[in-house]
Amino acid sequence: MKVKITAGAARGTVAAPPSKSVTHRALIAGALSKRSVIRGFIPSGDAEATLSCLETLGATVEREGDVVAVGSLDPRKIPECTVDCGESGSTLRFLIPLCLLSGNRVTLRGTEKLISRPLDVYEELCRERGFTFEKGPDSVTVAGRLAPGEYSVPMTKSSQFATGLLFALSSAGGGEILIGEEAESTPYVDMTAHVMRRFGVGVQKTARGYEVGGADYRSLDYTVEGDWSNAAFLSALTCVGGTVEVTGLDRESAQGDRVYPALFKDVMNGNAVDVRDCPDLAPVLMSLASFAGGGVITGTGRLRFKESDRAAAMKVELAKFGIACGIGDDSVSISGRLRAPEALLSSHNDHRIAMALSVLCTLTGGEIDGAEAVAKSYPHYWRDLEKLGIGVAYYDAR
Repeated sequence: MKVKITAGAARGTVAAPPSKSVTHRALIAGALSKRSVIRGFIPSGDAEATLSCLETLGATVEREGDVVAVGSLDPRKIPECTVDCGESGSTLRFLIPLCLLSGNRVTLRGTEKLISRPLDVYEELCRERGFTFEKGPDSVTVAGRLAPGEYSVPMTKSSQFATGLLFALSSAGGGEILIGEEAESTPYVDMTAHVMRRFGVGVQKTARGYEVGGADYRSLDYTVEGDWSNAAFLSALTCVGGTVEVTGLDRESAQGDRVYPALFKDVMNGNAVDVRDCPDLAPVLMSLASFAGGGVITGTGRLRFKESDRAAAMKVELAKFGIACGIGDDSVSISGRLRAPEALLSSHNDHRIAMALSVLCTLTGGEIDGAEAVAKSYPHYWRDLEKLGIGVAYYDAR
């Protein structure tokens, strides 16, 4: 699908969608309880993938609107089965360790792009313990029985490995995760720990990493908070001349991307910003730096491991606006004078690229191909953009 955006200033109030990151964690914690109610479930592609996989693994699932009741998953009794993770890296990396508790073979399928993303931490873990880890072009098959204990988890490519092991070790009897001195995105693991504590599981942050106890998850009525990651794209519209109020955000949230207001202020003032702990903000920060006349973003090395190679994808698309990007090993520099794009823009099948480009299109106008990518985390994004007074027309991409 293509969208054509007409230049205009966004005005109004919009509620932040429920957090995709928190939703994944709440669904898994709820599944490990006897029966929990999760409110604010948004039917994004990634959240749907996690819920579907949990049901296949043995959880009971009931749905009514944006409320999901989930529970009764005993990962020690997961049968031999195949689950579909779609395009969701969180689903894949969070569930692999849980699938290593029953001893049965479990195949986790996904798109070729998903399976090509780094899984080396789990592959090495399985190799060291004699577990099965078979990787094909569109699937990973694992089998083994994780035991309580100490696990080293490098966090230079993704924090999701640590989250997956926290969930698994809590069901295995407890353990400790050592994350190393160069760990990145630790706020995402802190978010996991926060959710697990709400469900009655003891998780402590230590000087070396995280300790988790073996515990039963308590049943809970849990409401998913607003998404700071997606709210950033809405707030960015104010930075480029609009007036947008975003509601439904918890100022005390454990979400790492809650730092975006400070980063927006810095980038708009020409200061360098570091996204080491909040890499999902990089695309929108690159858009704002383009509007502000240039800038430098550091801590960008992990962007190549996302849904797209985000720095490279933004470089291609920003060039259409007359903006030059220099990409280093762990930084991006931006310069040039913004103009209307001279060619059709592409989302690169990446929700955050699509939304970052839309911010600039409210200034210049433009068309984005692959606009349906926003369904991965924010299915109603284009509708909300229209509610803010921006003209959005939809076309078949063919």
